[in-house]
Amino acid sequence: MNVRLKFLGAAQSVTGSKYLLELDKKKILIDCGLFQGKKELRLRNWESLPVDPASIHTVIITHAHIDHIGYLPRLVKDGFHGRILCTHATKGLMKIMLRDAGKLQEEEAQFAFKKGYSKHEKPEPLFTIEDAERVFPLVDSTRLEKEIKVLPNVALTFYNAGHILGSAIAEVKIKTESQSKKIVFSGDLGRYDDPLMYPPKALSEADILLVESTYGDRLNPMEQVEADLTQIVNDAIAHEGTILIPAFAVGRTQILIYYLHLLMQRKAIPALPIYIDSPMAINVTDLYEQHSDNHKIKVARENGELISIFDTSNIHFCNTRESSKALNEIKKPAIIISASGMATGGRILHHLFHRLRRENDTVLLAGYQAEGSRGRRLQDGEPFVKIFGEEVPVRCHINTIHGLSAHADQRELLLWLSNFKQSPKRVFITHGEIGSATTLAEKIKAMGWDTIIPDYLESFELFDGI
Repeated sequence: MNVRLKFLGAAQSVTGSKYLLELDKKKILIDCGLFQGKKELRLRNWESLPVDPASIHTVIITHAHIDHIGYLPRLVKDGFHGRILCTHATKGLMKIMLRDAGKLQEEEAQFAFKKGYSKHEKPEPLFTIEDAERVFPLVDSTRLEKEIKVLPNVALTFYNAGHILGSAIAEVKIKTESQSKKIVFSGDLGRYDDPLMYPPKALSEADILLVESTYGDRLNPMEQVEADLTQIVNDAIAHEGTILIPAFAVGRTQILIYYLHLLMQRKAIPALPIYIDSPMAINVTDLYEQHSDNHKIKVARENGELISIFDTSNIHFCNTRESSKALNEIKKPAIIISASGMATGGRILHHLFHRLRRENDTVLLAGYQAEGSRGRRLQDGEPFVKIFGEEVPVRCHINTIHGLSAHADQRELLLWLSNFKQSPKRVFITHGEIGSATTLAEKIKAMGWDTIIPDYLESFELFDGI
């Protein structure tokens, strides 16, 4: 059997994760994400996949972030009809994420048509809600650390990655009569001291290893989070303004709620109203309570209902368009958390459209902002940001808080790698911009390991005739 690996995404970028594993004529796709950020990356979403979707036997999903699952509706629409394997919590998140993504795709196409700012006469969504619904009957979920058959000679085991709810490291084991080979896909690895998630599982063996490198060139200490968040919130109150936080609905919103709840309990900040304006974040938060074995948050059952810190009285969930629009009228200290985290789409755009102009308000960027995203442009101090075809002046306060990322930093990536008893035959550095990937590669080379930073669409022979 010849085994080849082709990089259809997340090669020298942090989005579009897709790795095609070819075992003779059988094809397995690991992750199936959308490209985000720079326009030249986003345009890849509209290109035909370099492999016929109908020829793919199985898709393995490490976790439910859109840059790992967002292309699934298109894949199914274009002919894929095999199994999609993931963990139980990832299956629940996937339904929420893809339905929301399909809705956003439809809404943005309609809005572009209405406002006339698209280059196309009739803008079309990449996929629809209906396309997303076609994905779910193909999904087959499993628990962590249970080996399942993908092919007669190929087995899959998921291990906890600690990144978000349900996130997993995928270990693919290929067996023949004479030998066994392991290919390990790290997925996105989490933090070792995360207050919500358990640390990533230590693995000791891999013949081939793919490791993410989002923070491969830097440290991202968590020690300052509480002090920094306290300072930013209290400064915003002094300005008599509202704090707007673009935050990912999965993981980032929940950890922000955790820290804000903690600081209010300690009276480090006043007990402000917190508005969660993301239908997806609301549904995801419920899912955290349903999968309490996946994280550290205390969940209790009271009168037949699951209760946690997400149910405190000052947290308000905006379930309707009307309640979302009403937030624009708030002109006093309050906290609004809305998706998306890099301001690439969703309700956050409407809030930014109104609040970037207000000198008293604060926009708090909660962590990493990819190149080309609106969040990065705000972080870089650009005086105008384009929203809905209009150049919106940036007059409000812009702050960034670090340490909230669910990604392992350089120290933690190296700590996870140190668990391997022997060096893998090859280590592919993925899911990182070229600077972070290169820096991490140098660190790993110093361990005596063979490292490769693959190019987009580059292929490699992994095992010849096993």
